[in-house]
Amino acid sequence: MTNNTQNSNLEKELSVHRNPIVRWSLLIGGFVLVGIGILGMFLPLLPTTIFFILAAWCFARSSERLHHWLHNNRYFGKYLRNYRQKGGMTAGSKILSISFLWLGIIASGLFATENLYVRILLAAIGIGVSWHLLSIKTITESTE
Repeated sequence: MTNNTQNSNLEKELSVHRNPIVRWSLLIGGFVLVGIGILGMFLPLLPTTIFFILAAWCFARSSERLHHWLHNNRYFGKYLRNYRQKGGMTAGSKILSISFLWLGIIASGLFATENLYVRILLAAIGIGVSWHLLSIKTITESTE
């Protein structure tokens, strides 16, 4: 997909709200969602892409400039581009996500609790999230 086609698709998505209260609420919500998405890049069990998608929706209705910034950001714009254009995750993203997930779960199981049931729950959550990540369509690395 060319840059012009991508920008054209982003323009179709934009619909900045006229009411300033709604616009400011969406703007604040967008920033909160970006913050949670960034945390999700580093914290196991916290998703990333869905928060960036929701932030993009908020920014599309509150700020054209921030909407473009989010989609073209060099650190997390690729999550949106891969999901919007190709509907999946790269193999590298899956490996990184699953590695951090299990690193966090193992550390939590060893250092945060001695309760066997909590450790079993952590393992079950890890298996479920790993299964989910592996079931997402694997795409090739974006060259953008």
